[in-house]
Amino acid sequence: MKPTTVRELVSVFVVVGVICYLLTRLYYPSLPPLPLFAGITLLVLAVLELVWGYFLKARIEGKPDTKPVEPLVAARAVALAKASALAGAALAGIWGGLLAYLLPRRGQLAAAADDTPSAVIGLVSALALAAAGLYLQHCCRTPLDDRDDRDDRDGRDGRANDTHAH
Repeated sequence: MKPTTVRELVSVFVVVGVICYLLTRLYYPSLPPLPLFAGITLLVLAVLELVWGYFLKARIEGKPDTKPVEPLVAARAVALAKASALAGAALAGIWGGLLAYLLPRRGQLAAAADDTPSAVIGLVSALALAAAGLYLQHCCRTPLDDRDDRDDRDGRDGRANDTHAH
């Protein structure tokens, strides 16, 4: 499984945001009012992932007073990180599409003005979840992964002192 990239997340955000905006244009009058803290659960999940990532990284790096990470725990953390990043991007697209509809109509529609704070909280919380997913994914990298990435960026393939004389 390859790491999630910001480009992938931006693509998900834009596609879902456009679809949500178009659907909101069609169906907003029939929607119930949004609860103010509808998206706050995403922020709670983001904070939990940040904390877990911090402690998991210390264990993976073998810091003193930490026990090694079992491979299955690391694999689950990577799967959760990828899912959280993608879900956060998709949910941010939903909140962003809704917000794109609401902002220009706040002065004309009382409902739009009332729903705008909910959409802002939801958007910020969803972006935090996507960022936390990327952070958790980063925390699951081993020092060997980091070295391989540096070698790839430098144009090397990870093999030490491999020269070909022709």
